[in-house]
Formats: sequence, C-alpha cells, structure tokens
Amino acid sequence: MSRTPQEIFESYVYAGSLTQNADALAECFTEDGVFEAPLLPAGAAFPHRLVGREAIRGAMAAYYERQAKADTRPPNLAKSGYVLHTTSSPDVFIAEIDTVFDGDGDENGNAGEDRVVSLVQIFRVRDGRIARLRDYFAPGLVS
Repeated sequence: MSRTPQEIFESYVYAGSLTQNADALAECFTEDGVFEAPLLPAGAAFPHRLVGREAIRGAMAAYYERQAKADTRPPNLAKSGYVLHTTSSPDVFIAEIDTVFDGDGDENGNAGEDRVVSLVQIFRVRDGRIARLRDYFAPGLVS
C-alpha cells in the first residue's frame, strides 16, 4: 500500500526535526535518495547536498551530534504549523512550514519574542519513500 504525502511528511519530520534520529531519517529516503538544501553556501554546517541513503545517514548523524552539543532549543509544536500542497504529479508534493521557537526570557521571567523560521520543502517520492527532497530555508537560520 502506498503512503500518502501526509504520512511521508510526518515520518520525515518525526525522524529529523523532532527526534534527530539519523537512522530513521535515512530510512525515509529511497536507496538512491537525494537531500538538497540549495540556498546554503558551500561549507555550511548543514549539508548542502547528499546523495544516497547512507550518505544521508552519516551526514545527518554528524550534524545532529553537533546540534546536541550546541544545546539548541526544540521547536514549539503548539505554535508551529504546516500546509501540504499536492501537485499535478502524484509523486510530488510541497510542504509550507512555519516553525516557532519560544523567545528567550530574561532574569525577571519576562518572555522574549518568538522566532519563526519559515521554509518550503519540495518532495519527490517513489514507492512510499523520498526520492528527492529540496529544502529551501534562509541559510542564516541554521548553525
């Protein structure tokens, strides 16, 4: 049975952004899957282009390890949201995402302003897995 865009997207987000599980993330992709972040400059900490499930697994494991040491704040899921858009091709869908990170509070308990990271991801799927993912986000938002 083929998986829906919703199921594919939710599996991808859970494996990547929510649990930072490189093995589970890699399994979301086809064996020859391609993961691209076209707007990133060469040398950015986040991978610019990965080809193949094993390359995705290794590079994302290293990235998640660096992120864990940086002690980054998780997104606020209650404030975040997304919309999936289907296309004329049953193998392509687009995710429009607004991820919200709670603002830093001060020593008096006052909440800071939330930070919203907006991005677009284009998914091309094959046999229920991601064959190609293009992740478009502002490079300055990723360490």
